[in-house]
Amino acid sequence: MTADIRKVTPRFSVAPQIEPADIEAAKVQGFVKLINNRPDGEAPGQPASAEMEAAARAAGLGYVHIPFVGRPSPEQAEAVAREAEAADGPGLAFCRSGTRSITAWSLGQAMSGQRSRQELVELAAGAGYDLSAVLG
Repeated sequence: MTADIRKVTPRFSVAPQIEPADIEAAKVQGFVKLINNRPDGEAPGQPASAEMEAAARAAGLGYVHIPFVGRPSPEQAEAVAREAEAADGPGLAFCRSGTRSITAWSLGQAMSGQRSRQELVELAAGAGYDLSAVLG
């Protein structure tokens, strides 16, 4: 797998854009659900959500598309966190760089009271993302 997958918790990881060819490898690594946070057509050459969903379903993985640009709305953040928690195993969220995905998940976790803001900042830092301005 060529994707830069960053483990946040045992049940949640984030990555920059993955390709349909990466999905089987994601399954082998134990992921059971993909969460796509990119709007279709955001960048030239980006795989469409329908293509990613078809590849995920063919591999036996769950798939959900929660697209947004910039900071997520409260509903989008809650949806990402809820989808990650609802998976029957580890979930992998992706966007252009991984930042949107970890931001949405972290804000959803904070809003639900699942984790403290400080813990979320530390988890994000461990995965290589600085969310201190977002969650501080």
